[in-house]
Amino acid sequence: MTTTTAPVELTAHDLNPAGDFYCPHPKADMKLWNSHPRVYIDVGHDGQGKCPYCGTVYQLKAGEVFKGGH
Repeated sequence: MTTTTAPVELTAHDLNPAGDFYCPHPKADMKLWNSHPRVYIDVGHDGQGKCPYCGTVYQLKAGEVFKGGH
């Protein structure tokens, strides 16, 4: 099943120091009690990442840059 939902936009401050973001996440309007196991997705290095469980796409907002290691 393919989803047509728009990507969830993130700021660089939403990412952890490795450039990862976790899914499921409330920013994606997900109910944590009724979701898949938590997975970390690398968004910082390519500016975008996709959850292997639910297909949600997370991306940095236009103009946001992940500098890593903060």
